Amino acid sequence: MFKYDRKLITTGLVAILISSVSAFGYEGKKDALDGGMTYPRVNGDYTAYKINENIDKVKINNGRTPTANELKAWDRDIMPDGTGLPDGEGSVEDGDELYESLCAVCHGDFGAGGVGYPTLTGGDISSLTNQRTVPGKDAPKRTIGTYWPQASTLIWYTRDAMPYAHPKSLTNNELYAITAYLLAANGIKVDGQEMDDEFVLSKENFLKIEMPNKDGFYPDIDGKDGIENVRKFFADGKNYGAVGKRCMSNCKDPGMEDVEATVMGIDYELTDVKPPYNNTRNLPKVKKTNSHPGKEGYDKNCAVCHATDTMGAPRLGDSEAWAKITKQGLQKTMIHTIEGIGGMPPKGGNKDLTEWQIQLILDYMISNSK
Repeated sequence: MFKYDRKLITTGLVAILISSVSAFGYEGKKDALDGGMTYPRVNGDYTAYKINENIDKVKINNGRTPTANELKAWDRDIMPDGTGLPDGEGSVEDGDELYESLCAVCHGDFGAGGVGYPTLTGGDISSLTNQRTVPGKDAPKRTIGTYWPQASTLIWYTRDAMPYAHPKSLTNNELYAITAYLLAANGIKVDGQEMDDEFVLSKENFLKIEMPNKDGFYPDIDGKDGIENVRKFFADGKNYGAVGKRCMSNCKDPGMEDVEATVMGIDYELTDVKPPYNNTRNLPKVKKTNSHPGKEGYDKNCAVCHATDTMGAPRLGDSEAWAKITKQGLQKTMIHTIEGIGGMPPKGGNKDLTEWQIQLILDYMISNSK
């Protein structure tokens, strides 16, 4: 009989692992695209992991080569050079009307922002260099006019993802009109010309849009040299803050090995950021009210689409619309709410809602729509 010495065994395993690391040649190369390390495969091992060397011998059916028409249907990107831009045109004035009817409910009047939805207008490009250590300055304002480097991203995203309730529903002319309005609201110029209400944006003049932050991003990822530009960027740690060698213990400042390393701290707290930071760490007190138990869930999860009928959803209080829904029975209505139907995502987009919470929300909406 004998007793295990766990400390001795652990020490021995660590020693074996260290020797294995040395034996297997873990010396990697810093040649990954993001500046990280890659390691060689040696004797069926990749660092400390075994690899299946037979996987390359397995015959995999990769299907067939897509046809030209299939590639054309899938390749829907709208690129900075104009590739993929649809035919059409739209004025700033028409875009204003479309924005009010389709977009303002989430993004606020004139793109000023809504609860839970991004601000699209305002700010100044100079704010992007604001630091949190500088008092008296607002936080960076990342809007279309200050931050987005390419207008192609705006029209592409709007086409594929907006409006929220029914994306891909805009015509090409409507797409150009809304894009024109958002650019005009941000003070963007086209070929040096300001975009007034009568200005018409089209495929022909789209590439003349002058985005203020066009050259504000680095490295340059566009074009044939994009990948190499990224490699060069990450090859120099100074480009992303990793200056010098990393240190985890007994750290010293370079050239001052006898002096304890300097620890930098923030001298003052930036408090005038708009909107202000919330430093509260306790949960808010729940106010007891006599309101319907499903109202809070409705306000948080459903009101954005059901408060009005602009989103294509039955409006709260519309007795005729809700009569058609309740006619199919509560069980079917519950199933549609949980699984989603039409433009409405499952559970209204909040997967954490329980069936009991959904039932309370439905009861609130139905009882207030009779």
